[in-house]
Amino acid sequence: MTRIDDILQDLTTEGIRRIKLGVTDIDGILRGKYISLEKFASSFDHLGFCDVIFGWDIGDVLYDNAKYTGWHTGYPDAMACVDLSTYRPIPWEPGTAFFLMDLCAKDGSPLGIAPRQLLRNVLKRAESAGYHAKFAAEYEFWFFRETPQTLREKGFRGLTPLSPGMCGYSLLRASQNSALVLDLIDQLNGFNIPLEGFHTETGPGVYEAAILVDDALAAADKAALFKTAVKEIGARHGVIPTFMAKWSADLPGSSGHLHQSLCAAHGGTNLFFEQGGASPLMRHYIAGLVMYLPELMAMVAPTVNSYKRTVPGTWAPINSTWGDDNRTTAIRSIAGSPKSTRIELRLSAADINPYLAIAASLAAGLEGIERKLEPCAPVTNGYAAKSAAALPADLSVASAKLRESQIARKWFGDEFVEHYCGTRDWEWRQYQRAVTDWELARYFESI
Repeated sequence: MTRIDDILQDLTTEGIRRIKLGVTDIDGILRGKYISLEKFASSFDHLGFCDVIFGWDIGDVLYDNAKYTGWHTGYPDAMACVDLSTYRPIPWEPGTAFFLMDLCAKDGSPLGIAPRQLLRNVLKRAESAGYHAKFAAEYEFWFFRETPQTLREKGFRGLTPLSPGMCGYSLLRASQNSALVLDLIDQLNGFNIPLEGFHTETGPGVYEAAILVDDALAAADKAALFKTAVKEIGARHGVIPTFMAKWSADLPGSSGHLHQSLCAAHGGTNLFFEQGGASPLMRHYIAGLVMYLPELMAMVAPTVNSYKRTVPGTWAPINSTWGDDNRTTAIRSIAGSPKSTRIELRLSAADINPYLAIAASLAAGLEGIERKLEPCAPVTNGYAAKSAAALPADLSVASAKLRESQIARKWFGDEFVEHYCGTRDWEWRQYQRAVTDWELARYFESI
């Protein structure tokens, strides 16, 4: 019996009546559709999916600078292949099963600009060097008692949070909203996104979820699916979350920290562990992150809003630093047991595309190992580390650095770098054209 025969048998046994397919675009948005079981059975390895998802932005506005697709190509179908290993029933949509897809070129080769394919390529290089990467994402996000309609009616102002007050680690607030909280935990577990921890953070209606560690690709899949799943489950409770890096100037930002380590093989020894501290390999990995984060930051901080979070005193880094169990630095070294020793990338926010952020982080660390780089001394206060390399202050600068980066071109290829930087340049141009509330309040009457 073939793999697809096994899957079809499982679908029948589980009472599945329809299939939901998804693929993550450049901005980390899950795009997809429903198809019938019959269509899935006959076409799972050669579905057509319009390549416009790599030709428009987060608001479905067409890029004017994309070479991969556009009016000049006619927006044809890309070949989509279902990854059968990503099968998971959707607990909140009975009778529906979900699969992720990979988009390929017409000849079936990996599509160089597709985020999931990009991470696959980096992982192949890691495996060929003898390293197996493990990752875990933890997200902070804010719940509001709103709908997509009321958000727009209110102009995204004067929103009602799930809970009032500053309530970090509040058992009371979580219990008061237990119908939502417990449903999220249970439904996510049923969707194969088990959580290691879930608690309130500091702010009205903000929570942090730590997704259980997994192999890097599976961890990226779970991190990508988590956002859509939380939105869908939340809607059934009359709430809507935001994963913006910084939705309010008066409140903390939303992190999307990435915990990571390298093993000798699948399920093998943690190569970052050494009795009494970090192993030499872990030090090389840290050094690679410290050196290359500034030029890869556009892949870790992908939106205009990302850079509103990376300011002093906001629990987010402003320069490329590392420290031992230090939450003021971009990279936090956590030396513990053979199981727990790891690195936490604290630069990333909840707005990440996890495929791209993990690919960038892993590539930087592996480059450090390859070059046997040694990190500078750890810092005590990342905000006072004047000699550390500054991180780009906005998306425009970050995109320019990525375009110039030879390390990015080495690990991700020219096609991806040019396409991705073009999309970030487009994003920055849209921002430049916008007139903000701050500008109106400051200049309307004063000048």
